[in-house]
Amino acid sequence: MSKPKVEFIDPREAAPRAVQLDKPVFDAKAISRADETLKAMSGSFAEWLDGDIAKLQAARMAGEAAQWSDHSLHVVFAAAHDLKGMGATYGFPLVTQLAASLCRLTETEAGKDAARANPSLVTAHVDALRAAARDQITSTAHPIGRALVQALEAHVDMLGVAPE
Repeated sequence: MSKPKVEFIDPREAAPRAVQLDKPVFDAKAISRADETLKAMSGSFAEWLDGDIAKLQAARMAGEAAQWSDHSLHVVFAAAHDLKGMGATYGFPLVTQLAASLCRLTETEAGKDAARANPSLVTAHVDALRAAARDQITSTAHPIGRALVQALEAHVDMLGVAPE
C-alpha cells in the first residue's frame, strides 16, 4: 500500500507542544541579523516608497475615472494599506499615519459611501502622502506633517465611518 499524499493530524490527539513564555521567541543573533539586513536594504527604501506612492496615485486616478466604484476604492484601500504597513520601515512614520487615516476612511461600506460623497478627502490623503515622500517630511515632528495628520484624521473621525 502506498503512503497517502496528505496526513491529517487531530490537534486533540497530538501531543501538546510546550511553549516557553519566559524566553524570547527570537534569539539576539536572529534579531541582529534582521537589523543588518534592514540596514543593507535601506538604500532602496526611498525607491520602494516612491513606487508605493505611485501605485496609490494610479489607484486614485483610476478611482476618479471609475467615479469611485467599490472596486476602485478597494484598490485605493489596498495601496494605502501597503503604505501603512511599510511607512515606518521606510523611515517615514508620517506615511504610516496618513495611510492609516486613508484606510480608516475607505475600509467600511459607510466609509466608501462617504468617500464617494466627498472624493476630495480621498485625494487630500493621497496628495498629503505624495507631499510627505517628495519633501522628505518623515514625522509629525515637522509642523506640516503634524498639520496634515491632524486635519485629515479629524475629517475622518468627524464622518464616524472608521471601524471601531
